[in-house]
Amino acid sequence: MASRLQRAIKGAVLNFQRTPAEISAAASRLIAQEKQVHDQVAAQTTPTFANTIKPLAKLENANGGEAAVISFLQNVSTDKQVRDASSEAEKSLLSSRMASMMRADVYKSVKQVLDNKEELAKLDSEDQALVESMARQYRRNGLGLSNEQRAKLEEIKKRLIDLGVEFSRNTNEKDGEALFTRQELDGLPEDYFCDRPVRLHNGVKKYVVTTKYPDMVPIMQMAKSEDTRRLMLQAEETRCPENIALLQEAVKLRLEAARLMGYKTHAEFMLEVNMAKTPQNVLEFENDLRERLDVLADAEIKEIEKLKRADMEAAGQPFKGLFSWDFRYYSNLVKEHKHNVSEELVKQYFPVEQVTRGILDIYQNILRLRFDKVPDPPVWHPDVAMYEVWEADGSEFLGHIYLDLFPRPGKYGHACVNPIRNGYEKEDGTREHPVAAILANFPKPTSTAPALLTHDDVITLLHEMGHLLHHICIQTKWAHFGLDSVQHDFIECPSQLFENWGWEPSVLQKFAVHYKTGEPIPQQLVERLVAAKNEGAGLFNLRQVFFGMFDMAIHNTTDANVDIRSTYMKLREQITRFHGSSNRECCGAATFGHMMGGYDAGYYGYLWAKSFSADMYATRFESAIEDPRTGMDYRRHILHPGGSVDAAAGLEKFLGRNPNNAAFLKSIGLEQ
Repeated sequence: MASRLQRAIKGAVLNFQRTPAEISAAASRLIAQEKQVHDQVAAQTTPTFANTIKPLAKLENANGGEAAVISFLQNVSTDKQVRDASSEAEKSLLSSRMASMMRADVYKSVKQVLDNKEELAKLDSEDQALVESMARQYRRNGLGLSNEQRAKLEEIKKRLIDLGVEFSRNTNEKDGEALFTRQELDGLPEDYFCDRPVRLHNGVKKYVVTTKYPDMVPIMQMAKSEDTRRLMLQAEETRCPENIALLQEAVKLRLEAARLMGYKTHAEFMLEVNMAKTPQNVLEFENDLRERLDVLADAEIKEIEKLKRADMEAAGQPFKGLFSWDFRYYSNLVKEHKHNVSEELVKQYFPVEQVTRGILDIYQNILRLRFDKVPDPPVWHPDVAMYEVWEADGSEFLGHIYLDLFPRPGKYGHACVNPIRNGYEKEDGTREHPVAAILANFPKPTSTAPALLTHDDVITLLHEMGHLLHHICIQTKWAHFGLDSVQHDFIECPSQLFENWGWEPSVLQKFAVHYKTGEPIPQQLVERLVAAKNEGAGLFNLRQVFFGMFDMAIHNTTDANVDIRSTYMKLREQITRFHGSSNRECCGAATFGHMMGGYDAGYYGYLWAKSFSADMYATRFESAIEDPRTGMDYRRHILHPGGSVDAAAGLEKFLGRNPNNAAFLKSIGLEQ
């Protein structure tokens, strides 16, 4: 049956049904193939693009998808043995890749090609970029160090791989849990309790609540009891205590590696290849934005404090300040009071199937694409939807996308896009097509209602779909220049651009329909929702500044023993303006996956890139939000190149000038 299905689907379909033994065998096979190619490259007596660079690039083309699949399964499989095997395979693959990238004999051959300016000049621009990128990768992996220093660096990198895999496994596997009575959950809507597990605790019936987003977020937004919100946040911030030590060790090792490479800090090393270039530029950006946002936050804090003081007075309790578990709850109350926007009312107009189709339609119209849903697809879980992506006129197949939108035990716990296979040109001139998946944790359907999304969930889906389509629309010769090669402080820009469509009334009214009646969302409700867009923008964006400043505090330091826990708690209180928990075991850094998932010294990129996305939207899209001509310009200059060109060059071509942050500041309620 599976083979017939796969023959009916356009393009080469990846196999996600793997046993632990098959995963292990695949990893071993890939490692052996990698060694064979690297040995051949190292043996070249007269290195050229054809006998050195091309074989290395073809290896990435051929093996990248298979390696990604067996690593991906740790995030999605329902079988713990498969997830464990996937984690171990990833460690082996990353260790092998790291060792290969530190081979002096291979680098010698690559460097000779780079230094042959006459041959380099004959290559096209992407091939030239490939040579330069490969040489830079080898250099940044310690080639040029002494044998002793390189051996030490290799030891550090191997340990960092182990730490990253273990951190990720802990956050995926160890959900927090809390038990509450119905009274303790006062404020939550009736559908929150539909199909919710109950448990007797000391003879009292209590509802089981996990730290998965659909359980936790409504409590933080709507539970009237401060104790309930506090205990819920505590369950989240204490569920992986061992991760603090893992991150602490990683920070120390990253600094040691940077020093071996001749840099003062890890951030200095990481930022060298980003748009920001230096830690000083990042800190100036964050501090300038913080000062501007503090002005907004001053007024927002007064509104929130007024509401909490009134609650405390009504309950006959003293006001003790604002705490981290108050942020979402009182921000939500302000929206309701000032704009009459109820999340419970709004979500009735966002059933997940209609929203998904509506968002796909947005991308179809603007980017001139077509999405065909695959019936009975060969996937890793029944909840997963699979689509073929085509040019709108059907002239060209572009790739496969997967949507895995609901939580389950052992699954990755946040929202992200996993690039699984990069596109590239095959030897016969045809293309191998890219594959990617969205992993999210939206509320699941219940016995009485379909899956309903909050407006925040809709924005998240627009964002992640932006990453997905960036990956699918990359049109490079080599897989080397796929999504993961895009400069890290630009990579969020294309996904953030499409968040804007979630605030356009004409767009929302096309796909937001009541899940019972099918009636479109009322215009007045949309107007109130849009009017509330920047409510709390100061505090919300200060929270992003905090994450970026924490990242820089632990990665732009010469102190190898910087205290992760105290730094996190201190900066959160200083920047976000809310007190933290007095419980010493609480620390959000334990589940801050970005710090071990590739965003180290890079979290600032979310706000950095947002200034570019706001500029692109205001300049090219806002006056013609569904203009496919603008969309095709966007594909050509921003999406197609992947990481093969500097992001700044594509931005300048698309905008017709250098970018600026005026539109971004205006979009969050600030004027220059």
